[in-house]
Amino acid sequence: MGGRVLSVASECVPLVKTGGLADVVGALPAALAKVGWDMRALLPAYRALRVQAKDWPVVWDEADLWGGPGKVRAGEIGGVSLLLLDAPHLYDRDGGPYSAPTGEHPDNAIRFAALSWIAARIAREGLTDWKPDILHAHDWQAGFAPAYLAYHGNGGVKSVMTIHNIAFQGWSPAHMLGVLRLPGHAFHPEALEYYGGISSLKAGLVTADRVTTVSPSYAAELMRPEFGMGLQGVIAARAALVSGILNGVDTELWSPANADPPFGPKSMAGKATARARICAEFGLDVPGPLAIVVSRLTDQKGIDLLPAVVPDFVLGGGGLIVLGSGDPGMEGAMRNLAARFPGRVAVRIGYDEALSQRLFAGADAVLVPSRFEPCGLTQMYGLRYGTLPVVSMVGGLADTVIGVNPATLAAGAATGFSFHPVDALAFSRALGQLVECHRQPKLWAKLRANAMAHPVGWETSASAYASLYEGLTA
Repeated sequence: MGGRVLSVASECVPLVKTGGLADVVGALPAALAKVGWDMRALLPAYRALRVQAKDWPVVWDEADLWGGPGKVRAGEIGGVSLLLLDAPHLYDRDGGPYSAPTGEHPDNAIRFAALSWIAARIAREGLTDWKPDILHAHDWQAGFAPAYLAYHGNGGVKSVMTIHNIAFQGWSPAHMLGVLRLPGHAFHPEALEYYGGISSLKAGLVTADRVTTVSPSYAAELMRPEFGMGLQGVIAARAALVSGILNGVDTELWSPANADPPFGPKSMAGKATARARICAEFGLDVPGPLAIVVSRLTDQKGIDLLPAVVPDFVLGGGGLIVLGSGDPGMEGAMRNLAARFPGRVAVRIGYDEALSQRLFAGADAVLVPSRFEPCGLTQMYGLRYGTLPVVSMVGGLADTVIGVNPATLAAGAATGFSFHPVDALAFSRALGQLVECHRQPKLWAKLRANAMAHPVGWETSASAYASLYEGLTA
């Protein structure tokens, strides 16, 4: 069938990225094109993007966009068809998408309301040569877009709201209702009101025609208070319209065939070489499984559990390399582990994509002990490289990794290790399983082959989004 989709977001690979949202927004257009859907992504023209797009043609003019004019410029970067909202008074600033060096931009509510306003207008009225059938809004930054369609006219366009991480909700005080161009009659708990204020994420959730999130398990979890973060009732009330569609990964970029040396399921010698090189680079001598952590160093990611479980893992022969940054206390705790276990634990604070790929190529296992994880990409990278994931059974981790247990071993289906609840005792038991399986070469080879055969690309997800869009436009 096919059709046209306007995707609205604050981030998109390869232009701007702070998390997995950018990967999804950047990957979906190409994946959907293969199943007949033409997707264009609308983003703010942040300072660096404004420079790249300065010669692009203007396809939309807006005279009054919260204190200044705005222009939408059309072009293409990295194979993604883009619409960039060029409004210097809102986006031409120092710092990242959401904050300056001195802290969060105080007018973020207005900055992203402007993005949503333009998205809704383009969806409703169309460009000269292109009008979408679907408006697809991503996270709180685009949450007002479905609301503006609902309250100012939709022009026959349907809307989809995707939650990538419900922890971020886009809250504003109630007195901004009029400023944000939202109707007073909708300020009540069943619509826009949220704990006495306004949440752009809630606005999208209550007005969109369909709601999705990035894994089936996370969709179910969001209806429970321990995961819903105040919005569980809103999501439960719309349960019939909520679905979970797993993210995928770029299997061309994240591929053992691109490793140095390359390897694959039928020839793993290159992985052994990559392991030896990474151990030499970090000064490690690890007789058992070499594990990695590539993560933000935060409580959400379960990093605080590592000091409790690493000593026994090292005693069993294991080694660990940590790559990431985040909470200063956790950065310090990781450095302390490296100091306590020289030659077995190493830490690199920061992020380096090339190093990340070398770590996945050379490691035996990747640890992902998150307390909640909407989808997660790290475990999928691990599967791709035969670097067995050790994951907590939450969200997308539970949906993508088949943990070792008697049933999965008997069926020959296991692809990694999983644990529940998310505590040091359960995590330590899973690491014990990892060490034990690593001591059995035939079993280890089978687990690794299973992992590398597991589909982690965008094909299945793109088909699911296409079906969702077709259901809305039928």
